[in-house]
Amino acid sequence: MAVVTLGVHIVDVLARPVEAIPPGQGTVVVDQVRLTAAGSAAGTAVALARLGNDVVSVGAIGDDELGDLLVAVMTRHGVDVTGLVRRTADQTSASILPIRPDGGRPSFHVPGANLTLAASAVEPGLLAAADVVHLGGTDVTFGLNDPAFFEMLAAARSAGTVVTMDLLSTMPDLITGARSFLPYVDYFLPNEEQALTMAGTDDVVRAARKLAGEGPRAVLVTLGEHGSLIASPEGVERLPALAVDVVDTTGCGDAYCAGFITGLQHGKDLLEAARWGTAAAATVAQGLGSDACLTDLDGVLALL
Repeated sequence: MAVVTLGVHIVDVLARPVEAIPPGQGTVVVDQVRLTAAGSAAGTAVALARLGNDVVSVGAIGDDELGDLLVAVMTRHGVDVTGLVRRTADQTSASILPIRPDGGRPSFHVPGANLTLAASAVEPGLLAAADVVHLGGTDVTFGLNDPAFFEMLAAARSAGTVVTMDLLSTMPDLITGARSFLPYVDYFLPNEEQALTMAGTDDVVRAARKLAGEGPRAVLVTLGEHGSLIASPEGVERLPALAVDVVDTTGCGDAYCAGFITGLQHGKDLLEAARWGTAAAATVAQGLGSDACLTDLDGVLALL
């Protein structure tokens, strides 16, 4: 088994371009509407599979039509979904995203079954059998903030598993809660706002260094159009973003994580793996949805 993605699973419905919500019962004709598997675990899982990795995804979804759609989409992309648990009392998490002409992405969101994910959903031995475990959205999967789950992570790392983590929200209380995962993580990949909030500072370099001092081998902060910043014991490095025509920024962070993990799986060092993440994010930004334009690894690396 290569990679386990564990955490947030969302169905995204996206439309572009949307300049405004019409009043009353008005209709706007748009160029494109898509449905995708999204969220910090599901979106990353699909991107990882498209980049050639074997992936098992673990999370909680509803026993509903949206859940059926999510399973079908992820399976179509080659993700093993046997780790998904179905909830009868909660709907599958979903978002509606009207994408602005500049690629901005406001959203209407239902958290749904993601909030019910707990350590008991993780099959014993699964994490230790993986090369990499990616924790996607630990700020909103409250049930994983549990000593029993931390013991699973510690055992997996002792067995040689690499643990990566990113977040979903920008809500201070949730982000602060996710800080307790850092001693069990090798690579932490927040965006700038999340890193600043968690570290309690307004300086991104100081934030990355501070968070890297709490356990991870490195902290990689994504900075949107300004690229990313990597803090490790060797110092702080900045990588520029790649120049592309941006259509939609949905899923760029998930793609960065997937590209980075794929680089690690191919034996690349920290900075080169981060470059692979940069290329994957730039690829996704050129189309609509969290898996846009991702065909295979060669296509991504061609941007470099």
